[in-house]
Amino acid sequence: MCKQDFVFRGLGISMSGRGRVPETASEDQHPLIIAIHGGTYSSRYFDVPGYSLLDRAEARQLPIFAIDRPGYGLSADYAANAPSITDNAQILDSAIHDLWNSYPHRSCSGIVLIGHSIGAAISIAIAAHQPAWPLLGIAISGVGLDPVAASKDKWNGVPADQPLVSVPPEAMDGFFFGPADTYEPGVMPHASYAAAAPAPRSELVDIGMYWPKQVARLAEQVKVPVHYRQPEFERLWPVDEATVQRFAQAFVNCPDMDAAILRGAGHCIDFHHVGEAFQLQQLAFARHCATRR
Repeated sequence: MCKQDFVFRGLGISMSGRGRVPETASEDQHPLIIAIHGGTYSSRYFDVPGYSLLDRAEARQLPIFAIDRPGYGLSADYAANAPSITDNAQILDSAIHDLWNSYPHRSCSGIVLIGHSIGAAISIAIAAHQPAWPLLGIAISGVGLDPVAASKDKWNGVPADQPLVSVPPEAMDGFFFGPADTYEPGVMPHASYAAAAPAPRSELVDIGMYWPKQVARLAEQVKVPVHYRQPEFERLWPVDEATVQRFAQAFVNCPDMDAAILRGAGHCIDFHHVGEAFQLQQLAFARHCATRR
């Protein structure tokens, strides 16, 4: 595998990111995976040493890219444009289309999106608009129908003239992590702080105020398989069996829905003891999507 940083371009916007690309083409049908991070994290969310989805994909010879969304990394200045979830979806759709057209290993069956939190909402929006490139499925977590009131209130109080919101990562531990026995003491949450990044205020307000009004419409337009996990100790979204099933049932045209609560984790599932098993589930889902096409 070739491990390196990349620049992606969508609708004239340059975005940074990282990836793992096989040095030789595989003869087996496999997916190209695109990982889409959530709010207050960069693409490094998927590449924290010891917790890296990119490393685990590499170990299984699966090509994967994680893109710094508009308003993060190289495109941080774009936060002044107040990008919404819809804007993110359109820009990333364009960037992924360009990547697919230039990707050299044509044994890929198509693309699977892995989205976390706001990145999950964006993945749904991309899938709903039926991209021109071959989308095989989406694996999503940390998203639901309507955030809890405390989550909405936290971001609505940020002044509208502040395009980027910088939050000390330790201040979010109570929102992003489960009880202390669900993650490695002395490693997490501290190791996750390297992935923290200022977030566009617009997307934080959008996920709380406008996402609940559009999620049902978007979900019903998704026509690819969906892998959905919500953590047991989620603090940003209501979580119980009935709520998870209501969310899953919104995907009325989805050919295959796998929805469940994942025990023993908080919002950032990847950084908990169950993170490795969770990521392997997502990668297995991605591979299955490639072989069923």
